[in-house]
Amino acid sequence: MKVLLLYPYPLEPDGQSLQGHYLAKGLEENGVEVISCDRADDSTKEKLYEEFKPDAVLGIGFWGNVPELVSHPLKYKMNVVPWFNADGWVANYHDILNELPLLITTSNWVRSTYMRDGVKWDNIKTCHIGYDPAVFFSRQRDSEILSVRRKLGIEDDEMMVLTAGGDVTSKGAQEMFRALAKIGNRFTKWKYVLKIWPSFSADNHGNEERKLIEELGLDKNKFVYLDNTLNPRAMARLMNACDIYAAPSRLEGFGMIQVEAMACAKPVISINVGGPRDTIIHEKTGFLVDVEHEIKLDREWVYPSMGFDKQMLIEFPRPKTFAYRANTEQLAEYTLKLMRDKELHERMGKAAAEHALKNFHYKIIAKKMLELIEENLLSSPKFKS
Repeated sequence: MKVLLLYPYPLEPDGQSLQGHYLAKGLEENGVEVISCDRADDSTKEKLYEEFKPDAVLGIGFWGNVPELVSHPLKYKMNVVPWFNADGWVANYHDILNELPLLITTSNWVRSTYMRDGVKWDNIKTCHIGYDPAVFFSRQRDSEILSVRRKLGIEDDEMMVLTAGGDVTSKGAQEMFRALAKIGNRFTKWKYVLKIWPSFSADNHGNEERKLIEELGLDKNKFVYLDNTLNPRAMARLMNACDIYAAPSRLEGFGMIQVEAMACAKPVISINVGGPRDTIIHEKTGFLVDVEHEIKLDREWVYPSMGFDKQMLIEFPRPKTFAYRANTEQLAEYTLKLMRDKELHERMGKAAAEHALKNFHYKIIAKKMLELIEENLLSSPKFKS
């Protein structure tokens, strides 16, 4: 089989770019001939349609990328397979998506949002995102890992909690602040490391976070922010330096970093909705806390950049959930358990690493992707051989 893979290419330190990179690697190791191309590079795509003649054009993005991932290759009579992440809601392109023999989502929750918003269910399948076990794996606290902890100001007897994201509020950091405040004097030997990527969102939420730390009476010296660029190997060292990975995300379509943290033998605390339900086994590889409440909207703006003729407000017949908040009492309970119980911590970490390797190795994910394409696209009467 020959696959043209469209994603943010060449490789960048970005989730979708890494998603495509790992899939390309896995497909090649499963015997597929793969060419990667930037999804926005129309001239190169057209050349490859003609010269490479792929059996399938597989595109990574979300519904807003339909013009470059779906419409463009369809114009050249290619067999198209979009592999979509979440983006709150599906605002447009329903007719095009409903005509496809196969649409793949990164989690069962993402699949449910596409169905909720009017994409027909019978052409949607799920394939998770893979990780590279040569990069993300469990390490002892050797000199390199101890050096990371020392640079962060983590003492040998302190528990290091880690959250990483473009901004950490979206990953549930403010809920974790409230949980740590509830723990109070029951356990005090901890530091919280927050890895962000510089952006307006990180700056804006950062102001909220600093204000909340003060309001809760928490020691600001226990919070360490990192905003430098880290490649995957540096991220793996950071994960191996931590003791608990916490991401009770407000909206998580999959949770790639959570899988990488499990691969590094870290128990993960997350929320029992969205992608984490597909990746974390409650009370075995980590903890999934209940949703405390949902943020629902009864209307939302759409723009020409989303494929509409003009900016306008769309009203929903029924309010749509756009975000979640994790239960802070449970967050405090589970965090305290992992901080106090070394045996539980180690057992969960070991189970997490085994679970990640068995289910999310990039080669296993690529094999699943191949099976979906062969069963649902190449056997479809719409397949153009």
